[in-house]
This record gives sequence, C-alpha cells and structure tokens, in this order.
Amino acid sequence: MAQPFSLQPLLELMQTRTDEATRKLGQLIAAEQSAKSRLQMLEQYRDEYAQRLRDATAQGITRLALRNYQDFLSRIDDAINQQSLAVQQTERSTAAGQEHWKSENKRLKAIDTLSLRHDARERYKEGKQDQKLQDEFSSRKYATQDPNNQD
Repeated sequence: MAQPFSLQPLLELMQTRTDEATRKLGQLIAAEQSAKSRLQMLEQYRDEYAQRLRDATAQGITRLALRNYQDFLSRIDDAINQQSLAVQQTERSTAAGQEHWKSENKRLKAIDTLSLRHDARERYKEGKQDQKLQDEFSSRKYATQDPNNQD
C-alpha cells in the first residue's frame, strides 16, 4: 500500500494561496485597465473641449466666455493629473501583485515537484513489490511441479 504524501496539507495550502494570488492579480489588472480607460476618456474630452475653444475663438468670443473655457480646461487638466497619479498607483499595485503571484506559484511548484517525486518513488516500490510477489509465485509453481514430468 502506498504511503500518503506527508506534505499533502502544505500542497493544498499552497494551491489555495496561489489561486487567491491569481484572483487578486486579475482584480489588480482590471483596476489598472479601468484607471487607464478613465484617463484616456479625460484626455479625449479635454482635446474635444480645447477644439471647441479654438472654434469659438475663431468665430469671436467674449472675455467672460474665454475665461469660462480656460477655467474648465484647467479643471480637466487637474482631473487628468489626478487620474495619471491613480494610473501610476494601479501600475505599482499590479506589479506587486505579479511578484506575489510569481512567489506563490514558485512555492507551489516546489511542493508539487516533491509530491511528484513521492508518487514516483511509491510507484517504484509497488512495482518492485509486485515483481517480488510474481517471482515468488513463479518459483513456487515450478517448485511444486514434478521434475520428472515434463509438460
């Protein structure tokens, strides 16, 4: 009978940790993509609004309307700067999550390798034991036959 892998609880724990790290990394990547999308949307909106200002300026614009355009563009620029910082933060978080996942995966692979080696040793032992039993059975079979009786 095969011996159970003594580190099986550790293997299961490492599988759970790796699964959790994978799930967390997926969330971090999604958050990063979302932050980048928001930044891109803000930049696009700023470009469109700046084009409106250029069009309005070309047609003639009052000083008050010009000031309103400039104030709004300034607020959009502030929002873009804040979102750029958010993107940088999510990129750092994603990089840290990737490193954590790599670390957990490396540990899992190490324990899994030990498990595979254990299984191979157990199969080898069982094979040797089966061969020994077959050899004994064969030797008994031939030992019980009459040496003068050739079948």
